[in-house]
Amino acid sequence: QVQLVESGGGLVQAGGSLRLSCAAIGNIGSIDAMGWHRQAPGKQRELVATITNGGTTTYSDSVKGRFTISRDNARNRGYLQMNSLKPEDTAVYYCVGRRLGQLVYTYWGQGTQVTVSS
Repeated sequence: QVQLVESGGGLVQAGGSLRLSCAAIGNIGSIDAMGWHRQAPGKQRELVATITNGGTTTYSDSVKGRFTISRDNARNRGYLQMNSLKPEDTAVYYCVGRRLGQLVYTYWGQGTQVTVSS
């Protein structure tokens, strides 16, 4: 089993930056990719960024060019650097992990709130 614990959310003005962190605890070797989902009230859940063990990244169109996902395998941590934040980025952000051989992200953190004021 793997436990994911997020930190770094908060309140920021539009145009500002935040960095989210995700600590992975447990059977880390079972994870081949990590990512960040977000859920805003009244909106569909969105997978905004992913990164594989090999470092390949993907981004949703809504955050491309503004967000950067990274990971520190030695420290079992993942990060999401968010720049040029917009009010529409306001959401609960969840760190997620994908098990080897699976297509979906089955490990979820508890979520951290990000609020961007205009």
